[in-house]
Order: sequence, then C-alpha cells, then structure tokens
Amino acid sequence: MAFPTTRWSLLAQATIHGNAAQAEALAEFYRRYREPVVSFIRQQNMGGTHAEDLAQEFFLHLIESSTLQRADRLRGRFRSFLLGTLTRFLARTRVRNEAVKRGSGAVPLSLDDLASGAGEPAVPADVARAFDREWAKGLLIRVRRELEEDWRGEAEELAMLLRFLPGAVETPPYDAAAAGLGWPLARLKTEVFRLRSQFRGRVRVEVALTVDAPHEIDDEMAHLHLVLSDPSA
Repeated sequence: MAFPTTRWSLLAQATIHGNAAQAEALAEFYRRYREPVVSFIRQQNMGGTHAEDLAQEFFLHLIESSTLQRADRLRGRFRSFLLGTLTRFLARTRVRNEAVKRGSGAVPLSLDDLASGAGEPAVPADVARAFDREWAKGLLIRVRRELEEDWRGEAEELAMLLRFLPGAVETPPYDAAAAGLGWPLARLKTEVFRLRSQFRGRVRVEVALTVDAPHEIDDEMAHLHLVLSDPSA
C-alpha cells in the first residue's frame, strides 16, 4: 500500500484563507473528528442541544489560533492532543459561562495557553477510550459507506455481506446466509472474503491518514481493534 502524505504538518499550517490543499486538510480534519468532539461535549453535560455549536466554536478556535502547530507527534497520538485541548477548552467555557451568570462579564477564551495543558489534570483513561471509540466508530462508518457506494450488485446481496463485517450487530451462519441469497456456500464465502479484504484495506488507508509514518499504522490498527472490543463500551 502506498503511504499517503501525512496531514499533520499541512494541518498545522492551514488557515481559513489558505490554499486548496490547506482547505482540504481542514475539511478532512473536521469530518474525522466532528462526531467524537460533539459526543464528548454531550457526555460532559455541556451544550445540550447546542453541542454542535460549541463543537464548531472549538474547531474555529483551533483553526484561527496557532494551537494545531503545537501538536507534537513525539508526545503521543494526535487524538490525545486534541482531547486534552478540548478538555481545557470546556473547562474555560465553564468559567466563562459562570462569569456571565454572575454578571462579571465574559472571560476571554484563548486556546494559545490551553494547548500546553499547564495546571490541568490529565484526561482520565476511560474518557480517552470513549473518545477514541467514537473516532473508531466514525472511521468504520465511513469505510462501510465507501463500500456501499462502490457496490455494483443487488442491494439485498450487499446488505447480507455487510453483516459479516466488523461492527455488524449480528453475523448469520454461512449456510443460512447462502440459502437466503440463493447462492452456493462457496460463492458466499468467496464474496465475504473479498469484501473483508476491501474493508481491511480501506480501514488501513483511513488509519494511515491519522499517523505520521508508515511504521505507526500497525500500532493504530491494534489500538482501533482494542477500543472497539472494549467490553465497557
């Protein structure tokens, strides 16, 4: 597999008024992390019906400030950096909201000092796992949608085959699935093998876009499997 160009350095330099490549990097960044961010905000009992608005405010601060330039790949996963920054963003948002309620005026909300994490507690492990799990679920959903868009057979055939992919609610017995489709058992097994191979390949490409070097892909794949198989999910 050809290793895609890392998005880290490009994303760090991207601005709202940047070039086409920077604009695409920002759009990709938002697509990949919007749902985990929104979910985390709701879990923290913040935002309520305005969780989406608060998430957009967070992303806008990231883009307008120099915060993304502080993401250091040597200090861990980018998601860990993002979650730490989001945690501090929400903490400052609470302070700001309380100040407004007391009538003391709005507290300026700057992420320049939030990225360092000085004076802030570490994000609990279970919270980090939940955030990573939302990221992983979103990744699998994107890959499944790509497979659906590329499918050239009958819709009912694809619906059955998708039940054999990771993340399916229930996987049927091979013989029952083959009988339901009117296929020989050997054909079903071949099609499932082919679809699973395509699925793994596309998941690997998606994961490659989140790391900084090819040798990190296998570790991320293992981490993805771990958070998705977490019995506490």
